Amino acid sequence: MPETTGPDRVLAAVRPLVVRYCRDRQGTWDSASDADDIVQDVCLALVKALPGQLAKRPLSKVVRGIARHEVDAARKAAERRKDEPVAEIPDEADASPDPEDQALRHELTERMAQLLQAIPERQREIVVLRVVVGLTAEETAALVGSTPGAVRVAQHRALGHLRKTVTALRG
Repeated sequence: MPETTGPDRVLAAVRPLVVRYCRDRQGTWDSASDADDIVQDVCLALVKALPGQLAKRPLSKVVRGIARHEVDAARKAAERRKDEPVAEIPDEADASPDPEDQALRHELTERMAQLLQAIPERQREIVVLRVVVGLTAEETAALVGSTPGAVRVAQHRALGHLRKTVTALRG
């Protein structure tokens, strides 16, 4: 199998996360809309956004923003297509974040970005792929051109350094 590069490499890394996100967010609000169609839309939008957006924002923010937008767009389109009344009232309230949640999430994201700047770039990439994206050590090793053992060691060192940094900031 040929080695993937550029957008293909990024899509291969983030697609599993996007699939999980879209399936979780889709829920049962539209049986006619397939989560895989939404994932495809996210991937297409991501490929279009990659060159300009990665220079401005971290990959995780770009992917999350695009995925959230595509899921919301699919949900709104599904609501417009509904012809029949719903037989049951949903058990749960609207789970979309309110302004306070958005502000707290933004603050947390900014703090995490600052903390991640305290570790070397290679360790930062490994931590993001393992912790944020949720890849295995083997998948991460394939993406960064390393071994799974070296990825685990780098992740351990990076998290230890981050732990010391956080402790110093609190103290």
